[in-house]
Amino acid sequence: MVTKFESMAEIGGWTGGAVLFLESLCPHVNLLSLYKDPHHKFTLFKVIKLTLTDSAGGLGGYEILKLHDADPLLGVELKFVELEACRRFLQSYVSGTLRQALAQHAGRLLAAAPEVKVETQLKAGTHTLDLCLDSLEDCLEHIHLSQSARLCDDEMEDLEQRLQEQALGGAAPEPPPAPQPPQRDCFRFQTGTFEDRILTAADVHSFSNGVGRQWKHVGRALARGCRALKGPAIDNLAYEYEREGLYEQAYQMLSRFTQAEGSAAKLGRLVGALEDCRLTGLAESLLGSQ
Repeated sequence: MVTKFESMAEIGGWTGGAVLFLESLCPHVNLLSLYKDPHHKFTLFKVIKLTLTDSAGGLGGYEILKLHDADPLLGVELKFVELEACRRFLQSYVSGTLRQALAQHAGRLLAAAPEVKVETQLKAGTHTLDLCLDSLEDCLEHIHLSQSARLCDDEMEDLEQRLQEQALGGAAPEPPPAPQPPQRDCFRFQTGTFEDRILTAADVHSFSNGVGRQWKHVGRALARGCRALKGPAIDNLAYEYEREGLYEQAYQMLSRFTQAEGSAAKLGRLVGALEDCRLTGLAESLLGSQ
C-alpha cells in the first residue's frame, strides 16, 4: 500500500523539519560549551555531520540549518528534502543506532573516552517525537508539518565548506581562527551618538507597538543584511499572522530577525532601517530621545 508520503515523494513534494537535542552524560564533555568554543566548533560539527550521514544513509536528503543554544542542550535544526532519508533517520533514531554512532564519533574526534554517552530528544514543532516513536508514519507526518522557513545559517554553510575542503585535501591541520574585527560599540543618529547594543525584548515590543502598517517596509530594509527575511519571508509572515493583527505581524518579523542574526541583531541596524523608511519618530522613541 502506497502511503500519502510516498505519493508526495514521487512528485518531489515532500519536505520536513525537526530539531535533534543533544546532551552529553559525561561530566568532562559539554557539547554546548564545545559549540561555543571557536577552537572546537568545527570538530563538533564534524561529529554531528558524520552521525547524520550514518543515520540518514548518505550525504544527501537533508541539511543542517542551524545549531541552537538550548542550555543545557545543544539543538540541531534539520531540514529533510527526501522522504527516504527522513525515514532512515527515524529508524536509526528508534533503534539507538544514531545515539551509538554519535557516541563513537564524539569519542574518536573529541579526544574523550572511547565512547561519549549522549542523551537525545527529537521534536517537530511542538510535538516531542520520543512519545510516538512506535508509529513511524505519525512521526513522519509531524516532521512534514513542521517545515521551517529558515534558510541555512551562514555559519553552517561555512562549516560545510570547510568540511568539504578538508575531505578534498586530506587530514590537514586546522587553520588558526581568523582575527575578529573590532566591535562597533556606538552608532550615529541625527546629532547624537548611541550605544550599539543587542536588541532586547522591550525593543521588540516598543517597535511592534508603534510601527503599524509600515512593518513590512522596515522588514525589507532589514532584509538587505538578513537572509531570514529575504524572498517571500515577509509576505509569508503577513499571511500567517493576518488574523492576529499588525502588532503580532511586526513582532514576528523582528523576532525572526533577532533569532537569525543573534549577537549581530543590534539597535543600530534597526534604527538605520527606520531612517530608511522615514520613521525617525519611532527611532527616537526606541532611543529615548526627544
